[in-house]
Amino acid sequence: MTQIEMALRGEISEEMQLCAQQEGIAPEDIRRGVADGTVVVVRNKKHTNVMPIAIGKGVKTKINVNIGTSKDVNDLEMEIRKIDCAVAAGADTVMDLSTGGDVRMIRKKIIEASPVVVGTVPIYQAVTILLNRHRAIMDMTADDMFNVIEENGEDGVDFITVHCGVTRRSVKCVEDEGRILGIVSRGGSILARWMHHCGNENPLYEQFDRLLAIARSYDMVLSLGDGLRPGCLADATDRGQLQELILLGELTKRAREYGVQVMIEGPGHVPLPQITAQVTLEKSICHNAPFYVLGPLPTDIAPGYDHIVSAIGGALAGAAGADFLCYVTPAEHLRLPTLDDVRDGTVAARIAAHIADISKGLPGAVDKDHMMARHREAFNWEGQIETSIDPVKARSYLEKSKSAGEKGCTMCGEFCAIKVGRRE
Repeated sequence: MTQIEMALRGEISEEMQLCAQQEGIAPEDIRRGVADGTVVVVRNKKHTNVMPIAIGKGVKTKINVNIGTSKDVNDLEMEIRKIDCAVAAGADTVMDLSTGGDVRMIRKKIIEASPVVVGTVPIYQAVTILLNRHRAIMDMTADDMFNVIEENGEDGVDFITVHCGVTRRSVKCVEDEGRILGIVSRGGSILARWMHHCGNENPLYEQFDRLLAIARSYDMVLSLGDGLRPGCLADATDRGQLQELILLGELTKRAREYGVQVMIEGPGHVPLPQITAQVTLEKSICHNAPFYVLGPLPTDIAPGYDHIVSAIGGALAGAAGADFLCYVTPAEHLRLPTLDDVRDGTVAARIAAHIADISKGLPGAVDKDHMMARHREAFNWEGQIETSIDPVKARSYLEKSKSAGEKGCTMCGEFCAIKVGRRE
């Protein structure tokens, strides 16, 4: 039985128990969330050497870190180091987006090395196999797609992004809208081009039951991808994006009935005033399924600083009810991220998730903030560093004031407001 099938029968699985312990809540709360689809418990049946993780309503906002090779930069050892870096900085999950080299071998090594659950985008592997054989993307068949999805499940992948809402109708909506950037999702653009060339419907939509059968056999969570997400502010919340979301809502219901857990992926580049509305729409149209957002990014003009842009959008999205934030690094739109990029992106996403949890009123979310205030009042420098979200960076920045007898930093010294305000 799958997690959702057990939950609907009133049974609390070992995975639900473990997630409840991590969250500090009752196992029944996890079971109830899984049963009604507002929570997913993520762990492939074949990937038992990692802790399962709960994503959704009533649990902490989680963050994902993307890693993976490209044709230009294919260094497996570096990608493994990125996993270590990301997890040390607080990542909850890792996605392998490799498109260079032997993708299946790389995935197996990443699963073996990762102490957290792993996600993938299987269509990348399907296309990479074709290109490595000097064949065109247009030669891809439905069997190519589903065989790769089966391999991902067999290898222990815990959740997969599948662009089931990229259909001939939804793509036409994008084309009729006349976007500036068109389709910016790699998976979405591959499928749109394939459908245009072959004249066929997207097999991931047309043969959705086939996909469900594979996912159910491994209890692999389906992350229904936003293949038509906006790639710039001007393209946000258009008919193509909304048509895809409507289709994903229909597929969410079918998946749950089949015993498969689902979360929904969201945009993308979105103006700040539209972010809350985007979250509200997803929750309404997709039956309150957990919402997994890339960013969102509320400005297009900050290359090199997109981790900051993403943290701003992610905090607002999380406060509005988004459940899972995909990090964005300073290298977004520019290059494959380095170790420093991965670390900066992870910490920025953690900050956004923490702000979201405070806004959601999750029990204990604000406790560390209150503790930090007490440490600052007491000039407890070690306490401040250990309480911070990034102790390594905090420690590297600290300069105690000699003139103030270490009761203050070099910013204010004798003029430290806390020191001056004391009656000693």
